[in-house]
Formats: sequence, structure tokens, C-alpha cells
Amino acid sequence: MSDDQTSAAGRPRDSLAAIASLVRGEAAVWLREPGLGLAVDAAPLTIEEVEDARARFIRFEPVLSTLFPSGGWDGQIRSELIAYPGSGAPNLLVKCDHALPMAGSVKARGGVYELLCHVEELALRRRLISPGQSLEALLTPESLAVLEARRIVVASTGNLGFAVGLVARALGLQAEIHMSHDAKTWKKDRLKSIGATVIEHACDYTGAVARARSSAEAEDAYFIDDENSRRLFVGYAAAAAELAGQLSARGLTVGPDSPLIVYLPCGVGGAPGGVTAGLKQIYGQDVLAVFVEPVASPCVLVALAAGQGVPVSVYDLGLDNDTIADGLAVPSASPLVLQAIGRNIDAAVAVTDQAMVQWVRRAWAEAGLRLEPSGASGFAALALFIERARVAGLINPTATPIHVVWATGGSLLPEPEFSALLASDAA
Repeated sequence: MSDDQTSAAGRPRDSLAAIASLVRGEAAVWLREPGLGLAVDAAPLTIEEVEDARARFIRFEPVLSTLFPSGGWDGQIRSELIAYPGSGAPNLLVKCDHALPMAGSVKARGGVYELLCHVEELALRRRLISPGQSLEALLTPESLAVLEARRIVVASTGNLGFAVGLVARALGLQAEIHMSHDAKTWKKDRLKSIGATVIEHACDYTGAVARARSSAEAEDAYFIDDENSRRLFVGYAAAAAELAGQLSARGLTVGPDSPLIVYLPCGVGGAPGGVTAGLKQIYGQDVLAVFVEPVASPCVLVALAAGQGVPVSVYDLGLDNDTIADGLAVPSASPLVLQAIGRNIDAAVAVTDQAMVQWVRRAWAEAGLRLEPSGASGFAALALFIERARVAGLINPTATPIHVVWATGGSLLPEPEFSALLASDAA
């Protein structure tokens, strides 16, 4: 891209500088062009879709609370919004999806939502339940016998497969989880212990998805497609209303003088993309979505920098997709996400493994937050983004932003894994 060329949403010099930083193994920031209005893309969400997702989550509350009764959980897939203590930035809040019930990650929203859609449709089709009937009927021996004959297939670097496998097995479904080489051993072992079939591949996420898709087609199984699933996207989008209500309960009003800036860890892009779509639906241009990726795996950043609206492999830049953040180790972004909200992503920040691990330590010491490196990545991006966004005019100099770091995974980390992170040389 020459200096006089412009991309659809970003500035060419920013794109070139970001790519150069990545090639050197350094943190990088890409910003969209200030002043661009919200874009209406080919796959916008409708309010009806999001409301339907919220209603389905409510219908399944009694089922999920029965299947996962630990701590008297009521079945709500909901996380706290807390203030980060001792922060130098005003209004720094943490969306605690790292502590979501069942899966301990944001994947309890999208991946589990698509699974619930399939189960409900199957139950209606097989007349296990009638329209409007309580879904607790799914827990009868007759219903479970039908569910046991169905197979769910999904591919993952870790957290999506972990979430889908746990809930699928709890409902009696067969679960076939295709894991890339990045997936952590403890997640694979736990899935195996509950009867999931874990197929390990000596390839990256993209390769695991292709193999999982082929397996599902051959077996006539239901495939949860992290690269192209609209249902996943909608499930994540439903979280936006939850956050909006929590901000309101804190007396915080989002507007031109107090924009909402949300830092979203990004793998293939489904979770941050869905959350962004939901938040843009509520707040329009008063919310800024910052996608955060590892320096080795910045698949959304490189696609945005290229400016063509299509995935670009990080391998094409000579990057190795080798990162401590297993949940974010993805070489190419979701085509659905780029098409649906690519032009409405306000920034992409690539952070180093060292910075993520440093924030794992810091978040634990300062706030008692038990995070995976991917879950801590938003903290590592905050100062980088603010510095560049102020200079570039993406944030009004007189505005007082509300910062929300979306913590996406970590509460279920086994003690030896977490202790190793705290002692890691990467920090």
C-alpha cells in the first residue's frame, strides 16, 4: 500500500507502521479514520435476533442451574462489572467473563448459545417439548435418550471447545472436540474425563476447523462453526444489553463527552465482533471497540490494515502464530465478522506475550482477578490505545471516557497452571 492510497476504514501510514511493528515482534496499534460514520454492512444484527437470544437464555435457566448446581447458581449466564482498584485511569471497569458459570470464559455466551439453539430446535422437532412448555422437560429420561444419539462437533484452540463440550456432555449429547496444537493440556484432559471425544491435531486453529467440518459432514453431526456462525455472533451480542444495564446501575451515562471504550480480546473475532455489534446497536458512535490480539496472531489487525475487508493470514507477514494466549492463536479472521462489523471496528491493538503475562500477575496482585493471558490482554492494550487515539483525534481531548476491559477466561485454571504463569519467565 503506497502512502497516497487509503483503505476503507484506516489511514495508510498507520497501517504500514502497524505492520512494520508486527514484523519486528513489537506491539502495534491500528486506528480507523476519525469521523467515519457507522457503516451498514452485509450482515447487520436485528434487534429481534438479540432479543430472541436473551429470551432463549432465560428459557434455559432452570435447565442449566440443574445441570450445574455448584454454589446455588440460578442458571443466568451473566458476569459482574467491577471497578479495577487503584487504577491510574478514571472509570476503569472490568467485565468479568473470566468467571462466567460453567465454562469460565466468554464462550459460555456464543458457543453455548448456539448449542442451546440446536437442542431446543431438536426437542421441538422430535416433540420432546411443546412450544411454550418449560424446558425442564429436556431432563427427563425420554428426552435424554434422544439427545444421547446426537453428536456435536466443534473446533477450538481451547475455550470454545471446552465450553461447548462441557455443556453438551451435561445434556447427554455426544461431543467431538477438534483441538489445535495450541490448546492447553488441562482443557483436553478435563473434556476427556467427562466423556467428550477430543481429537488433537498437529496444526493451527484454521486446520482444526477444516478437519472438524469434514468430520461433521461425514457423520451428519451438528457443526458449530466458529469462523462463520451467525448464531455464535448473536449469542455474544446479547451481552451488550447486560453491560448497558450495569453501566446505568452505576450511574454512568455514555455519550459524546463520556464515550465507552471496550477492550475485547480477539481470536477469530466472533466474541468481540458480536459484542461490538450489540454495543453499536445501543450506543452508536459513542462506543469505541478495541480488538486486542497477540503480536504473533493479529489476524483482525492485518485484515483491517490491508483494507480489503477479507481475511489475511498472519503467516503471509512472516508471523508464526505462536503465542502463550492459546484462545487467541488464530491465523486468519472470521469472514463473517469482517463482513458484518469490520468497518465499525475502531481500533486493533497487538500486544506482546510478555505484556499479557505481566498483567496476569498484576491483575492478581492488585484486584484478585484470576486470568489467563488472553483474559488479561485488554489491560495490556489500554495505555497503547489511549496514547495513540488521543493524538489521532479518535477521542475528544476534553472527553472523560469510560474504559471497560473484557476479561474473557481464567477462573477455571488449575492451580499448577496459574502458579506457573505467575512465575513465568515471559513476565
